[in-house]
Amino acid sequence: MKPEKTLESNVRSILELLGEDPEREGLKDTPKRNARALQFLTSGYQADFDKIVGRGVFQQDSSDIVIVRDIELFSLCEHHLLPFFGKAHVAYIPNGKIIGLSKIPRIVDAYARRLQVQERLTSQISNHLMELLKPQGVAVIIESLHLCMMMRGVEKQSSTTVTSSMLGVFRDDARSRQELLSLLGGLGSTHGGRR
Repeated sequence: MKPEKTLESNVRSILELLGEDPEREGLKDTPKRNARALQFLTSGYQADFDKIVGRGVFQQDSSDIVIVRDIELFSLCEHHLLPFFGKAHVAYIPNGKIIGLSKIPRIVDAYARRLQVQERLTSQISNHLMELLKPQGVAVIIESLHLCMMMRGVEKQSSTTVTSSMLGVFRDDARSRQELLSLLGGLGSTHGGRR
């Protein structure tokens, strides 16, 4: 059986276990829609990073901080299969190579579209860019709201989770880290430590 058909069948079973009638009008196509949604939301497992980056890495003499901030991201918490969403801020200091700016959000999406925990997502993005570009440093900061905390459990509506991964000079050089946090503005007071 194809994965989509198996997912549909399982969603139908879940609806029945919840006491619903999967044949009623509002739910009749829900298993199919949910199967497609889940396949999209976890499409990062099939991500081909060579295709994502393509010819988007260029030789360039530059040693100034490059930041792509406020990258919207949506992911599924692997503990409850509920969404978490927010923004990623990605920075690096080149060391002879730069990457096309649109490639950074594509890399974020490829890792976010998996079952995730925010801590691992943050590290995966920073490690990938460090390996790909071999820059002087990479920093990734993610701020997210988690529906598993908002809709259930502690039910805290305004709790934001912030994670950071500082590699290279952003980890080892306080001045570089402070310059980055100053450029990001308003984020600096909570991101001085290592992650």
